[in-house]
Amino acid sequence: MKPYYEHKGITIYHGDCREILPGLPRRDDDLVVTDPPYGIGFVHRGGGGCLARSSIFGGVSVIGDEKPFDPSLVLEFYKWAVLWGANHYASRLPDASSWFIWDKREGMCENDQADCEMAWSNVGGPARLKRHYWNGMLKASESGERRVHPTQKPVAIMLWCICKAAALGTVIDPYCGSGSTLIAAKSHGNAAIGIEIEEKYCEIAAKRLSQEVFSFE
Repeated sequence: MKPYYEHKGITIYHGDCREILPGLPRRDDDLVVTDPPYGIGFVHRGGGGCLARSSIFGGVSVIGDEKPFDPSLVLEFYKWAVLWGANHYASRLPDASSWFIWDKREGMCENDQADCEMAWSNVGGPARLKRHYWNGMLKASESGERRVHPTQKPVAIMLWCICKAAALGTVIDPYCGSGSTLIAAKSHGNAAIGIEIEEKYCEIAAKRLSQEVFSFE
């Protein structure tokens, strides 16, 4: 497999993770941190809510989100994982106590999006909560930076996951999108591998990784 991008321990592969994951090297201390398609048929609508939302992604769908997500694809290959959106497919996951909860509102008004997002984790320990405001153009981090993916996660949230999981090995993101997980891993000093099925997002992730300074705090 020829990487789309490779630099200083960070690698991106363009393709279907179902085909690429089986061929990757693995260690017991590797950690998957990913925000996969949840199987909810997501299509970004743009506009609306008590605060205006950007319509740049209006009508944009997520590849693979039209069918239920099967987490066994990840858990078959890797011992440790943090899987975002797992409340949508929890019935297909083992019981776990160490859920990660991201409070996106920090007490601000509700809109028609979720107040929080949840990630299933098997890294051990109690459930953890991170308050980090992220609502359209109003963001606690990456201020002034335009979103480049319809379901983009803050780098700060992915870094929080990596830190809480005490990641020692390679961080794997089989659905890396615009590369937030890879940037977080790079800042934490981990090697990382991302896989993305849409080439335009591979290009975006590579450009973001080429920056020497990240404004995610």
